Amino acid sequence: MKEKNLKKGRHSLATKWLVNTLSVVVIVLILVNFGVYYFVRQYYYGSAESYMISEANATQTILKRLYEDPAINYSAEVREMIEGFEKKNEMELMSINRNGQVSLSSSGFSPEGDYSMPDYELALESEDRTGVYIGKGRGENIIAVTVIIDNPSSNFRAMRFVTSLGMIDARISGIMLACVVTSAFIILIITLMGTYFVKSICVSLVQMGDIAKKLAKGDFSERIPITANDEIGQLSRSFNEMADELENSEQIKNDFISSVSHELRTPLTAIKGWSETLSEGYDEETFSKGMKVITGETARLEQMVEELLDFSRIQSGRLTLQMDTIDIVAELEDALLIYIDKAKKEEKTISYNEPQFMCAVYGDKSRLRQVFINIIDNAVKYTEPNGRIEVIVTKNEDLVVISISDTGCGIAPEDLPKVKQKFYKANRTKRGSGIGLAVADEIVSMHGGHLKVESVLGEGTTVTVMIPLAEKKGEPSDG
Repeated sequence: MKEKNLKKGRHSLATKWLVNTLSVVVIVLILVNFGVYYFVRQYYYGSAESYMISEANATQTILKRLYEDPAINYSAEVREMIEGFEKKNEMELMSINRNGQVSLSSSGFSPEGDYSMPDYELALESEDRTGVYIGKGRGENIIAVTVIIDNPSSNFRAMRFVTSLGMIDARISGIMLACVVTSAFIILIITLMGTYFVKSICVSLVQMGDIAKKLAKGDFSERIPITANDEIGQLSRSFNEMADELENSEQIKNDFISSVSHELRTPLTAIKGWSETLSEGYDEETFSKGMKVITGETARLEQMVEELLDFSRIQSGRLTLQMDTIDIVAELEDALLIYIDKAKKEEKTISYNEPQFMCAVYGDKSRLRQVFINIIDNAVKYTEPNGRIEVIVTKNEDLVVISISDTGCGIAPEDLPKVKQKFYKANRTKRGSGIGLAVADEIVSMHGGHLKVESVLGEGTTVTVMIPLAEKKGEPSDG
């Protein structure tokens, strides 16, 4: 039920990226636009305010000089200044009397009714005798600056400058419109490029998903095309390598099943045939021959089953070792005794010179003997008549080294790296399950050693087993 709900609520990677990324981008662009608006508004409004204040201060200075000159009619000069104000196209100049009312205006029109002048009230309370107001006035944004006259007359208590901010607001609106258009363009570009980029990733991921489903069903025919050398290309390459390994493992498994089936059928057929023959009546020679075949084939079946069981235990981690200090040469010689007579009957020679030194190791004697049996069995099996198997034992300060060489068919270079893999058989014409060497390699590794395979096709193979000496494992030596 949970899986079904997940499928219903599943969104594509492109959609998730689009929602998450664009959310961040939109928030950032909104903040940037607000920041641009704030700083642009501060700049233009601040410039207008500074300009108005400078005009007010200049006018205040002029009025002060006029007031101090007794030869000048102060009231007439002020009236003439207001009525003939040169910058009336930019701003309006007003005079405010002692009653706080506009007495004169450069526009020729005096405000009617209750006319609010916050800047005048601020000027009266300010230490520098100047008040500034920015806000709504006459239905639009205005900036007003009022300066208190130091030596006022009854008609001229203060001078007030007022200008509309309509042009500045229009300019700010133009700048913000450009910012909004730019932001929209950025969002569009990010959306198009991001969608293209994410979908290019999604295409490979979807292909991987589709091919993975086919792999799960046993179809190994398809691979992901690699179109780039980036992370997706590397992932695709790794996916294809995994598919190759799965296909190879599947092939090895099928070959193993076929091989084991054949290996089991052959001795079972022999056992069944001789059992039927003996059950119908027999003489002493036929009985002896039949029982020999039945015993030999039964031993083969037992060895195969043991190999399979050991491999199963290794794979599941259930293979345990009965560790003790042992003479590894003795276990090697016991394994050799099993095959010396067999090799002679098949016209093959086993060459072995018993070493004159003790090789004590800390290990499981039966498992190490099994390692040597598996290796010697392969050497004898793959060596042609009149061939030779040579066993050499050496040791150094740390290791005992046992090399088992044969003059058999050898292993091809492309097969050599795989011979220790489970179920792999380099030569399919010979009997065997293909797991003997894999089991031997695992047992040697569990003893802290190393198994190395060297071979030349058509000349022979050398398998070398290296096991740490008991002294290096902290165990007492036998000699």
